Amino acid sequence: MYKSVCLLLLLLAFTAVGQKLLAEDGYRLWLRYEQVPDAARLQAYRQAVQEIVVQGNSPTLAAAQKELQAGLSGLLGQPIPARQAPSQQRILLAGTPASSTLIKELNLTEKLKAAGDEGYLLLTTTQGGQKYTVVAANTDVGVLYGSFHLLRLLQTQEDISTLSVASAPKIKHRVLNHWDNLDRTVERGYAGFSLWDWHRLPGYIDQRYLDYARANASVGINGTVLTNVNANALVLTPEYLVKVAALADAFRPYGLKVYLTARFSAPIEIGGLKTADPLDEQVRAWWKQKTAEIYTYVPDFGGFLVKANSEGQPGPQNYGRSHADGANMLADAVAPKGGIVMWRAFVYSNEEPQDRAKQAYNEFKPLDGQFRDNVLVQVKNGPVDFQPREPFHPLFGAMPKTPLMMEFQLTQEYLGQGTTLAYLAPLFKEVLGADTYAKGKGATVAKVVDGTLDRHPLTGIAGVANIGTERNWTGHQFGQANWYSFGRLAWDHTLSSEKLADEWLKMTFTNNNTFVAPVKNILLHSREAIVNYMTPLGLHHLMAWDHHYGPGPWVNNKHRADWTAVYYHRADGEGIGFDRTKTGSNAVEQYFAPVARQFGSLKKVPESYLLWFHHVGWDYKMNSGRTLWNELCYKYSSGVDTVRQMQQTWDNLQELVDEERFQHVKMFLAMQEKEATWWRNSCLLYFQTFSKRSIPQELEKPDKTLEYYMGLDPKFVPGI
Repeated sequence: MYKSVCLLLLLLAFTAVGQKLLAEDGYRLWLRYEQVPDAARLQAYRQAVQEIVVQGNSPTLAAAQKELQAGLSGLLGQPIPARQAPSQQRILLAGTPASSTLIKELNLTEKLKAAGDEGYLLLTTTQGGQKYTVVAANTDVGVLYGSFHLLRLLQTQEDISTLSVASAPKIKHRVLNHWDNLDRTVERGYAGFSLWDWHRLPGYIDQRYLDYARANASVGINGTVLTNVNANALVLTPEYLVKVAALADAFRPYGLKVYLTARFSAPIEIGGLKTADPLDEQVRAWWKQKTAEIYTYVPDFGGFLVKANSEGQPGPQNYGRSHADGANMLADAVAPKGGIVMWRAFVYSNEEPQDRAKQAYNEFKPLDGQFRDNVLVQVKNGPVDFQPREPFHPLFGAMPKTPLMMEFQLTQEYLGQGTTLAYLAPLFKEVLGADTYAKGKGATVAKVVDGTLDRHPLTGIAGVANIGTERNWTGHQFGQANWYSFGRLAWDHTLSSEKLADEWLKMTFTNNNTFVAPVKNILLHSREAIVNYMTPLGLHHLMAWDHHYGPGPWVNNKHRADWTAVYYHRADGEGIGFDRTKTGSNAVEQYFAPVARQFGSLKKVPESYLLWFHHVGWDYKMNSGRTLWNELCYKYSSGVDTVRQMQQTWDNLQELVDEERFQHVKMFLAMQEKEATWWRNSCLLYFQTFSKRSIPQELEKPDKTLEYYMGLDPKFVPGI
């Protein structure tokens, strides 16, 4: 008997330990729903919500009820019953006027007008002697989004006693782009393999698919592109469409539409045609038939994302046609079912003598007004390629007759990849807040993207996903913050980086400000630290060849000049930087006059973009009073110092975070410190061969030679 009891106690102990470890491995993201620790706040919440009433029986309302019940039961530390009719005095009431007689009786029609198809109201009210906390919307998916908002308020310990919140998305299509291949590898993916297990679909629906959909709905993301922009036509065949349909069915209750990438040469590769010319009637008929077939599998199919005539991908220019010709052919195919086409503007050619940063503008600006009404031209945030810092893309504001869709990169291809803590909300805000001056002062990129500048009803924003099969979804625990902040900013781009960091930390870790305040400081300074130790003062594209991991400012003599670092930094004995003024490539002329004058002036250009637009002498005097060379040295050293400060801050917080995630972040920060030092040493030693100047005495010196760093060649870097 004694042995049995001991064995049982030992088993229970191991089980408890195992549950604790699994519970804090990052899988639950920001939807942890741990009991509110503040006793007074907990009591107030328990008083406000004693039962849940969700009237209606759609899959989406069922998902909302399930989330509310799980979330509230966890947060309040006691079961919260769900009913079809109220029996208590303090009710959480959720629904639409169409689904709920109780909601209808509240006469919210006028207030709900501004909510549109996806927005919602959160209200505290009394009706017929009952006190209600209300989640009301015009549609079921609006109820779901509102339910997540209410849970977020409780998770961050906000007051819900007198709610009066109205929220609606500023951008219509809020989409993740997965660069996932059918073999489950992920291009530029640093968090394991693709979530989509094509081999076991459609028969097996992994719980991760549902939790992925929940996480997206919680931040308002309403679309997912399942496949790589470097597309494989096989995904358009019945063998794969039945699998796509299974994913779409799993995602649908959460308001998440499925999109696919269309390989432009698919009519040849899987259709048996001899051409993919978008003006050929057989080709047009083939795409219409193929699209109609897709809709038989996925009735709410969102449409296509297309990369064409870029980096070897086929496109309409193969046949002497324009990007508008190609996009319009596909737009006509999806239009009868309400689908859209997202046509990427990321195009450039090695044969083109123009500065690569100018090429997308040169190709797309003349096509303004030639695209169908259901086409979005998807433009990267900057004119080169997701660099740690770029000026905003000059196409924003330059195509007033065409809806432009923002493309951000959440996966950290050029920001340290999978080992670096990089909070990217400040990057997103920097770009969205930039003033294009397209219609005078105040014509921000955000107003271009949300359609208000040119009154476009079709709007969109995309984020290249950083999600994979890693247990914590994003590889680096803090990579989750970029998924979270992208979704929240896609819904409302006026939110601040500080607020989003505060929310994510409280929901993901703890509301304890002794933890939140210093870690929020880490987040808010992390991206600038990376810019400093990788590409300060407007330098760009200095990474190693092909895999883009680590420094490679010496990369030269490749088969494409615009895939080398020397093409961009142009260091010589006189100075460093890419002259994009009138004396150089004149890329500044693509911006509206006030911006062009600022960027084109050596005295007026922000120093953060100095070497993007100017070739500057090594002894040029900076705002700090230092020479350009010394300023570069200080910037590179500052980046390393900031990472070391991040390490010290994190080490002091061990008692405030669970051990598994503490050690995870601690080890990743140690890797980042080594990589930051590698970047600093490599770049300064290489540029020193041109500047012929010493690193300032007070700064830490490289402990290896330039030849050592040039000889480093990491093998099997993920995400190639």
